[in-house]
Amino acid sequence: MAEHPRTGPGPRTPSLPTAAPRAAAGSLRGAAGSPRGAAARGASKDAPKDAGVLVIGLGRFGSSIAATLDRLGQDVLGVERSPELVAQWAGRIPLVEADAVNPEALEQLGARDFPVAVVGVGSYLEASVLITANLVDIGVPQIWAKAISAEHARILQRIGAHHVVLPEADAGARVAHLVSGKMLDYIEVEDGFTVVKMSPPKEAQGFTLAQSKLRERYGVTVIGVKSPGVEFQYATPETRISANDIIIVGGHAELLERFAARP
Repeated sequence: MAEHPRTGPGPRTPSLPTAAPRAAAGSLRGAAGSPRGAAARGASKDAPKDAGVLVIGLGRFGSSIAATLDRLGQDVLGVERSPELVAQWAGRIPLVEADAVNPEALEQLGARDFPVAVVGVGSYLEASVLITANLVDIGVPQIWAKAISAEHARILQRIGAHHVVLPEADAGARVAHLVSGKMLDYIEVEDGFTVVKMSPPKEAQGFTLAQSKLRERYGVTVIGVKSPGVEFQYATPETRISANDIIIVGGHAELLERFAARP
């Protein structure tokens, strides 16, 4: 796969040779008896071990992940079958044009050598399931997949996706918590454990954490404190909370909701 240097720091971007022949690859929309899409263009079977993150599908979800990883200096390769999206992102992130529904296309671009793959295809259920199954079959160690419903998520989990994300449902739950109380940010980590950013309740203001005994009384833990004009600090029993502080608190979602409802 040809490469050219990027300007500035970050991974190198594979070029997209326009004259390269395309092998046949599966497409959900292909007509019976006709060529069915295009395989990886600019891809290689010789991807290095620990090559980074493979992001399949460059819609809003996948492109955001790929662009952010690239900006952070993480090796990333985007895979997209739409020529329009390929043209949109060419030169901005490393990518190849391929239809990942076809296992041969994944083999051509060396997908089995990536430690992490993200399936950003969510709207097309069949494509999402087939791509995820292909990645499971070739043994990608960590597979993240986007789902658009609880049923879709269950299917992806059953076929072997290690992590399933429901962006719209997660965002909806997050916004609901933010608009219903004093929470400034809300992140559910796993199994109900949640981390929130919020203003401190009055009963904590002016006291150290040891004095207010928030953990003993409410079952939540103040992880850190951000005071105006001061860098974020990890909390200790001697940390004193002021009215203008922002606190980071962890605990079970239900306990945090009760705590955040305190005046």
